[in-house]
Amino acid sequence: MELAGGERPTIVIGGKGSSLSSADVYAVARGFRKVAIDPAALERFSRSQSPPPHPVAVESISKFLTTAESRAALVVLINKLVVSDGAVRPIFLSLIGEILGLQSGHSSLDFGSSGGLVTSLFKLNGKHPDEFVGATKVEICLLEKSSAASVGICAMLDCYASALVRLSDAVAAFSCEAARADVAFFDLPPSGDGFSIKDETDVAADIKAFLLGSKTVGQLNSEPFSEIPLVHGSFRGAVRALHDRTRVELNSSINVRSHGKEIALVALVFRLAMSIQLMCEISLERAMAVATFLGNEEKRKKFMEDFNKRCPSLDVMREGLCFISEKTASGSDSVEVLHGVYELLVILKEILAWEAAVALYALELDDSIEKQEVNDPACINVNSENEKVEKKVEKKKRKKTLGRGTSILWKVFKDMLNSQNDASIDNVATFGHWAELLALYFAPEETKFHTLLGKIKEIVESNEVRRLPKIPKGTLDFGKEQMAIREHAFSVITDVFKRHGAVSLDTPDFELSETLMGKYGEDSKLIYDLVDPGGELCCLRYDLTVPFARYLAMNNINSLKRFQIGKVYRRDNPSKGRYCEFYQCDFDIAGQCELMVADFEVLKVLTELLDELNIGDYEIKLNHRKLLDGMLEICGVSSEKFRTVCSSIDKLDKQSFDQVKKELVEEKGLAVATAEKIGTFVKKRGPPLEILSELKGSGSSFLGNSGSVLALNELEILFNVLEKTKCLEKIVFDLSLTRGLDYYTGAIFEAVFKGSTQVGSIAAGGRYDNLVGMFSGKQVPAVGVSLGIERVIRATETQVLVAILGKDLLLAVELVNELWNAKVNAEFGLNKRVRNHIDRAIPWVVFVGES
Repeated sequence: MELAGGERPTIVIGGKGSSLSSADVYAVARGFRKVAIDPAALERFSRSQSPPPHPVAVESISKFLTTAESRAALVVLINKLVVSDGAVRPIFLSLIGEILGLQSGHSSLDFGSSGGLVTSLFKLNGKHPDEFVGATKVEICLLEKSSAASVGICAMLDCYASALVRLSDAVAAFSCEAARADVAFFDLPPSGDGFSIKDETDVAADIKAFLLGSKTVGQLNSEPFSEIPLVHGSFRGAVRALHDRTRVELNSSINVRSHGKEIALVALVFRLAMSIQLMCEISLERAMAVATFLGNEEKRKKFMEDFNKRCPSLDVMREGLCFISEKTASGSDSVEVLHGVYELLVILKEILAWEAAVALYALELDDSIEKQEVNDPACINVNSENEKVEKKVEKKKRKKTLGRGTSILWKVFKDMLNSQNDASIDNVATFGHWAELLALYFAPEETKFHTLLGKIKEIVESNEVRRLPKIPKGTLDFGKEQMAIREHAFSVITDVFKRHGAVSLDTPDFELSETLMGKYGEDSKLIYDLVDPGGELCCLRYDLTVPFARYLAMNNINSLKRFQIGKVYRRDNPSKGRYCEFYQCDFDIAGQCELMVADFEVLKVLTELLDELNIGDYEIKLNHRKLLDGMLEICGVSSEKFRTVCSSIDKLDKQSFDQVKKELVEEKGLAVATAEKIGTFVKKRGPPLEILSELKGSGSSFLGNSGSVLALNELEILFNVLEKTKCLEKIVFDLSLTRGLDYYTGAIFEAVFKGSTQVGSIAAGGRYDNLVGMFSGKQVPAVGVSLGIERVIRATETQVLVAILGKDLLLAVELVNELWNAKVNAEFGLNKRVRNHIDRAIPWVVFVGES
């Protein structure tokens, strides 16, 4: 952003297709950009009719910003006023534009109130506020609701922090070189597997890109370096969250009904502040680790004295964080919090400069490392011509080389210090002077800093480490071994479906949005939207049931027993056993038949599937939607809250009832007594006939509810038939089972693993008598089940992994041979890192260490 001279570039506000970025705001704040309002936008405001002004009331509490913060707030304010297209007089916009036309030097502005801001604006332009007569009620409202000061400082934070994200990774890699760190810390699994954090794996990949080809790393095991992916990944995540919110706030109109915007921004930057503290701590720890390579003891002692005296201390940073915490907790002044976080960023920048200087100094002292020649004044002189000749001779003996990326960093850092051609490598104070210079250069407005960031970007994006493609998170590749197992499973599933007379059906992977929306309750937010050039609004299918109902309605089919195996898509957060793309295997019976006959057959199919796939011990939880609705009615829940309350009850398999109760009371608006009454019902689970007998017994509150009586009678028929076919022993009557989808109308069920193997639902289904009618108006009763194939088969048939924490091949072979002789499917692995063994998808692992 630094300009050598000439006219400053102009940012046009209100132009067609224009938008404001954090970098724009930062440039205006620092005086490197001018602001102009698009003439067409001004013309719109001149045509608008504004009500007469009234005297401005200046509040007693003032909120003065720094010059840069004032300019940032003003450019945000003028953009929001233009975007809002509100009834603001052109004179007010022109007033702000004139101030932003000044390059620098104006005093700070009072953003404590609309009146205070108007007054300080006029004083700054050399005018008296009386000339303005006053502000209209609309103008006052827009000023007060704009949150311009907070959003402006957030934009400055976003620009600064985003630059430090890349810089911090580069400096960390540079320290890894200087400290001979072990690069095994950065061998993380890909983020698409659902078992790792994307930000952490991206940081690890970037560090490896810098260190590719290095012959110095791999010798030191030290905590500061092993924590780089975790700490830097957390910093990335906090910065990205701030960036996403700021980008929206910069270009959104002013919502006069909005409350709590500044609180939300403070919450975001508080998370950033916590990550900055960790970044400062780990950077200082890395610098200390590098210091152990600074030659003799005397030199290290001098280094520590200079370092402790001149480098920012953690105490200063912690005092700042305590101040931010107090202000955040009190909610008194969001601007003070944001300003405090900005000061923490400045401290982080200075600490990173010291870390970079120490690493550069250590590498310069190390004669065993081969470095590229730098044919410019950045070459650091030694004390005498003899030393130069001696170093040139020694160069032939050097064998160690820096990584491809870090060697470029080494040259760029020296280029940044090219004015220090008289610095002596034997003078310990040299590195301190380098640190102070780098701290000056590490700022978004510096040309040298932009050059450095450009080089960092080239290294990360062009290095061959990053040329390996990745898959999106929540998706999986399946190789030949996995496909052999999956194809066998699909064959077993298809055989069971056909045994029961089902025919195969296929539907498109995507449907019209109107087909899918409104069928899945709160889960509708997980549907993937598609952009269709033809103009139709489409979505990837969420399940196979709704497309099946659409098919029946579209083709006027009244009766069909079908199966379908296909992929479905959910915009979910990947976790163990939860993916964004996965196969479902569906079996459905549509059409009129004897009461509970179809429900029984679907459940019988489910037990046959799980038994023949040999998945292990499982149970099928079962409930009835009418019984669930009756329960809520008995508890006093209004009918319009049935579905949202059910979504809370559905969390009982992951949360305690106290947590669910808190959600029901605080978020869903139920009375405490109502929530507690619900608790007495949803805790009932056990053998079907026992629970049924209890619910139908004398004095049961369910007997007074017609829907519940109907449900209990249907379940009695179902349980008796299941008992006759020896399927009932797998069923558990569970009143907490809700199934969150809106289309269920009768019996609902869900299969899960028993014991410690928990990956969520492995199969689920129920009766949906009204779904077809939503499309055609003609009711076709139906019931079905869906099996998730990813959760019931493993990627390998290996049962046990013998994990040797070392390289003892003889011991590994001896142990695994015992398992093979016992007909146990087993493998062995040799790796000193526990995580590498755990990451393999195998049920049992035997760890063998030195002791």
